[in-house]
Amino acid sequence: MKFFKKVSENKNKLMYPERFHRIKSRYFSTATGLALMILFLPSAFATNDALTAINNMSTFVFAAIKAIGIILLGWGVVQIGLSLQSHDPSQRSNGFLTFFGGLVIAFAKEILDAVLA
Repeated sequence: MKFFKKVSENKNKLMYPERFHRIKSRYFSTATGLALMILFLPSAFATNDALTAINNMSTFVFAAIKAIGIILLGWGVVQIGLSLQSHDPSQRSNGFLTFFGGLVIAFAKEILDAVLA
């Protein structure tokens, strides 16, 4: 009567077939090669790119601020018109505040350039 199973004598045999081992090896060597290529990528011809990107972002931000200012300017005109129609002085003051606030926001870049120049 046998109580123990005979253990395979070839313990060095991989649990995966040889094909999976080759695929895994190629994958890791390719990934390592790509990582090294990206790591040692030269940063040539990047002298003015950062300044250009910052200037483009600044132009975009000021254009968005100007659009918001023009929207507020239009909403202020609507409020002033509605207040004149309904004879409401508090709505009229809010309309003028919105109008002049939109005016300041719409021309914020020009105001800053005039102050800093």
